[in-house]
Amino acid sequence: MAMKKKVAVIFGGISSEHEVSCLSVINVVSGFREEKYDVILIGITKEGAWLQVDGIQSVRDGSWSEGKNIAILSPDRRRPGLLIFREHAYEYEKIDVIVPVLHGRFGEDGTVQGLFELSGIPYVGSGVLCSAVTMDKLSTKVFVERLGIRQANYVADTARGLDRMETTVQEVEEKLEYPVFVKPSNAGSSCGVSKANNREELKRAIRLAKEYDSRILVEEMIVGHEVECAVLGGDEVKASKVGEVLAAAEFYDYDAKYNSEESRTVIDPEGIPAPVKEEVREDAVAIFKEVSGFGLSRVDFFVEKGTNEVVFNEMNTLPGFTDISMYPMLWNDMGLSTEELVDRLVEIAFER
Repeated sequence: MAMKKKVAVIFGGISSEHEVSCLSVINVVSGFREEKYDVILIGITKEGAWLQVDGIQSVRDGSWSEGKNIAILSPDRRRPGLLIFREHAYEYEKIDVIVPVLHGRFGEDGTVQGLFELSGIPYVGSGVLCSAVTMDKLSTKVFVERLGIRQANYVADTARGLDRMETTVQEVEEKLEYPVFVKPSNAGSSCGVSKANNREELKRAIRLAKEYDSRILVEEMIVGHEVECAVLGGDEVKASKVGEVLAAAEFYDYDAKYNSEESRTVIDPEGIPAPVKEEVREDAVAIFKEVSGFGLSRVDFFVEKGTNEVVFNEMNTLPGFTDISMYPMLWNDMGLSTEELVDRLVEIAFER
């Protein structure tokens, strides 16, 4: 009988997407077959404490964050694993593979991936470069421009404070038309994103976005279908069918994504021509490869109303895995159960 793989599943984190991660990890853990994997749950509290978590029930009821056992991932390659501190002693747990279920800053931006690289332990998902680039919207635009794939026109403001706001407003009014969307360059789940219909709203939106990141961008509004494509692979990369987001809110903000029962997703929507859906799938794979993607990603696009042109929006290297998240839904529709998807992601981690 084959030895079980010892898996460290890390969730929580200090980003604004902490709660989403806690929902995602419940689904991910359900995909690990007991006969194949020995799962160790590591939760990162909102304050940044790393804790060993006894079981998934404590994640469901939220009591895990009151745990006392500190778990530290060792960067020492001679002993690749976890140091777990219990009162006056510590234990060493050898780890075969790490599965990060972390969204947003410090989980999806290359920082924790750097720690995984130091440890030498195989891990699920993209590496430091891809994670850092795709978490930062301005950097992603630079990479994707090389491919000639259309993106929304934008104005960047990278000043540390609000000193440049008047210049930014002037540039926006010269280059773009209202309404526009204002986004922090580096924040997840649409946090700090808002729509501006005039100069006063634009200034308010810039102030809000700057609370999340000093680097912000103001984008033209693209009217059309919001679509997403799931990508899976290491040496060989595959794309799922296309899914369409039907948001409850005016745009797919954090609340619409996770707190509204009105938001829906449709897989392989009839309203989008087959050649356009194929273009989305091809572009998703091309972008994934261009930014050195690895393992999994969800790539988001618009299909512009009237022209059916495909417009790239953003890429998520550790997409949500909640029971309403598009990524697992798209692969489930392609015939991959959650258990098979988890198996494949672990297999790909070892391809490194």
